[in-house]
Amino acid sequence: MTPQAFRLPEGGRVSRDEPVGFVFDGVRYQGYRGDTLASALLANGVHMTGTSIKLGRPRGIFSAGVEEPNAVVQIEAPFPEPMLPATTVELFDGLVASGLPGQGRLSADPDPARYDAVHAHCDVLVVGAGPAGLAAAAAAARSGARVVLADDQPELGGSLLGTREVLDGCPAAEWAAEVGRALEAAPEVRVLRRTTVFGYYDDNHLVAVERRTNHLGPLAPAHLSRERVWRIRARRVVLATGAHERSLAFADNDRPAVMLAGSARAYVNRYGAVPGRRAVVFTTNDSAYAAALDLAAAGVEIAAVADTRPERGEWARRAEQAGIEVLTGHAVVGTEGERRIASVTVAPLDGGSPSGAPREVAADLLLVSGGWNPVVHLFSQAGGRLWYDAELGSFVPDSCRQAVDVAGSARGVFHLSGCLADGAAAGRRATEAEGFAVEEPLALPRAAEEPRSPALPVFVVPGPDGAGSATHFVDLQRDVTVADLARATGAGMSSVEHLKRYTTAGTANDQGKTSGVLTSGAIAHLLGVDVGALGTTTYRAPYAPVSFAALAGRDRGVLHDPVRVTALHDRHVALGALFENVGQWKRPWYYPREGEDMAAAVLRECRAAREGVALMDASTLGKIEVRGPDSGIFLDLLYTNMMSTLKVGMIRYGVMCRADGMVFDDGTVIRLAQDRFLMTTTTGNAAAVLDWMEEWLQTEWPHLRVHCTSVTEQWATVALVGPRSREVLGSLAPELAVDNDAFPFMAWRDTAVAGIGARVCRISFSGELAYEINVLPWDAPALWDALLGAGGRLGITPYGTETMHVLRAEKGYPIIGQDTDGTVTPQDLGMGWAVSKKKPDFIGKRSHSRPDTARPDRKHLVGLLPDDPAVLLPEGAHLIDSEVLPAPPVPMLGHVTSSYRSAALGRTFALALVRGGRDRIGERLYAPVGDHVVPVTVASPVLHDPEGTRRDG
Repeated sequence: MTPQAFRLPEGGRVSRDEPVGFVFDGVRYQGYRGDTLASALLANGVHMTGTSIKLGRPRGIFSAGVEEPNAVVQIEAPFPEPMLPATTVELFDGLVASGLPGQGRLSADPDPARYDAVHAHCDVLVVGAGPAGLAAAAAAARSGARVVLADDQPELGGSLLGTREVLDGCPAAEWAAEVGRALEAAPEVRVLRRTTVFGYYDDNHLVAVERRTNHLGPLAPAHLSRERVWRIRARRVVLATGAHERSLAFADNDRPAVMLAGSARAYVNRYGAVPGRRAVVFTTNDSAYAAALDLAAAGVEIAAVADTRPERGEWARRAEQAGIEVLTGHAVVGTEGERRIASVTVAPLDGGSPSGAPREVAADLLLVSGGWNPVVHLFSQAGGRLWYDAELGSFVPDSCRQAVDVAGSARGVFHLSGCLADGAAAGRRATEAEGFAVEEPLALPRAAEEPRSPALPVFVVPGPDGAGSATHFVDLQRDVTVADLARATGAGMSSVEHLKRYTTAGTANDQGKTSGVLTSGAIAHLLGVDVGALGTTTYRAPYAPVSFAALAGRDRGVLHDPVRVTALHDRHVALGALFENVGQWKRPWYYPREGEDMAAAVLRECRAAREGVALMDASTLGKIEVRGPDSGIFLDLLYTNMMSTLKVGMIRYGVMCRADGMVFDDGTVIRLAQDRFLMTTTTGNAAAVLDWMEEWLQTEWPHLRVHCTSVTEQWATVALVGPRSREVLGSLAPELAVDNDAFPFMAWRDTAVAGIGARVCRISFSGELAYEINVLPWDAPALWDALLGAGGRLGITPYGTETMHVLRAEKGYPIIGQDTDGTVTPQDLGMGWAVSKKKPDFIGKRSHSRPDTARPDRKHLVGLLPDDPAVLLPEGAHLIDSEVLPAPPVPMLGHVTSSYRSAALGRTFALALVRGGRDRIGERLYAPVGDHVVPVTVASPVLHDPEGTRRDG
């Protein structure tokens, strides 16, 4: 194992008491816990990590983060994983890796690791945990808002971890750690480390990937996933994503040991690794001087600083006081060396071009800083616009259509005190915009004031004596040079998007993080135009590469979809309910008492609804408010029956069909005002119905003045059912006249129930006297408790979805999606009465006049009564007309759609779709079940109270 010859004897943030052995390109090395693969290689004197993809030129570690274009490696063990930047691979025992020429390979063996996905919601999402991000998260957390802080590093602090900055007299990294501990202890804050937010989509939906075990290596706990995808919905977003340092295009700027100045500073201060012994610094701005001074303090000889700016600023004077030669008005025009830099050629600049005698300086390290590019990728994905700040030489955020703020260096604020103040202000604005208030502003630590001189943006440094640009690289990973760009512009191209595709600049897995703006600057240089007018290429997701394994990870159980619960969920749990999944909702299935199985519990609940009083949580029904002067016209087109004639205060049942005339959904429509309706949908179809409505409004009827809004979660609904429900409601709503004449079926009233403002509807999905009581969600528990209390002497009984299904099936009420299969018309369901013959048009009307929809042998919804009243037919069972099971193929007449035991009928029964079913009522059919057939009699689908006398109590 080779010694760590380039590791400082002390300093850095690595754990020196935890040595880590690893293998790179077949050679064993040692690093420390806290190293990245890149920092450990540098500590061992390894710069070259591979060769370039097209030209095969030696390439070395260029940066210290996700922007790395060169040091892309293949992980060989513990499990093969390709195309990872060595700068982001956390070191662990047993790591085996090798350099890549730009393309990797997948393993032929199955990946033993697990991958999964979760959903999260928050008031404020802060992306980035540098100084601005920490200040933003801390300010937002003080308001009590739900805050998520996501950062791609294992340690919070961002750029503070790689500098010697001081805040209030203490190392800035200690301040970052203290803020991090406070955030993690806050009850409404979630801190996600090792988490890269890689996509920003509409309505503040952001997607991130969390690396959960890479840093633990093969000894990672088996129950952890390797990667987890976070799908985050945020009310407000603060992007504190920092900035990437930019290189410059000069001759042979791609040799190993050419490195970004800020990255070299990070390796020294964060990892205690020195990238070289003797360095030249080439800069257009102040930031590289801090890197030069930090490296000099670590024992690196700084041979010279070449600064393109002609003036000598305060930073230059500081460097000279430290014994560093500063060459103002100079540029690096070339390098020499094989496997790494051996010397650097420096020449004075005149009008942007070298002039005067060049000078060769011996060095094994070249630090470059052409300025800083704010990380605007997520901002651009959100639809944000950029503008070019000529003073900074950077594209910075402008405006955005989404609820997003940008803070710190991501906004072009490149000094520490400004980043802290900017972040705190952004965090405060985000919470105030959502109605949260903070009495006292966040107390910020003080940073030392730094001297600042204007940068001199330079993108291309021509070679000495007019040398060509075939080795002036703008994209190191794609081997794209200024000469390649010159050929493209010479062919007549002037758009950065066209040149990107012609040359492939910015198309590698680093997505042009260090090359994108440099390419734009080089193109502007060639065309003689302003880079601000030229612009940049489009920033698209993902910000950083994401494995297909993570995107296609486990998607089952609670990970499959957001788990939605109603406002009464805790009440159902306390009552011992068992739940079933309906859409994304957890709904009470039934409420078993001690010693009861499902059948006994459901029969008890059914008897309570039919004979006394029962109640059910019906909050999950889809609810869509329709507003606008043309709402009635729109609903007439949407439903098969008339809705525009509905009076205010009344309710009407309606059916929706697809264009082919088949039933799509059903529900009720309540008229709240002349231009305002509230419609309900089936629970599982709520989103699909709203999408359907918007599609027709936006594509076929854009002239209609209508707006649709989902209000499903704005109302909690309790169905009060049974012949004694009127007594319970009357006792709790003394101001409501509950008799039939004053409050008829399919009417609604606003009133107070148990002192709670409520909208009460006379609707029945059971055929019994029933009311649906709608209240605000936070009032639902109090309403539920009041109903149970008032009905206690009457034996009031909660019931679940299984009982609901039995009650509605006894009345022949179909469930769309269970008793229909996409081939069923309203007429097939016996609901021809709900299809208007007066309306000139509605969706599906023409299809109802087709010969196929009028065939007498279409499948109709009918009831089935097994000869043996104890036999429960399996749902899905087929029906035949032979009492002997014939040899295949067996002609099928239909199938069972619903099957239950009925307390009211004292037997089992079923609903079925049967060919020509209404003409077969009274006939004997047979259902093959296993190795025998069950005889059944076809009956009307309405098996209980066919006259409907129980509906009014």
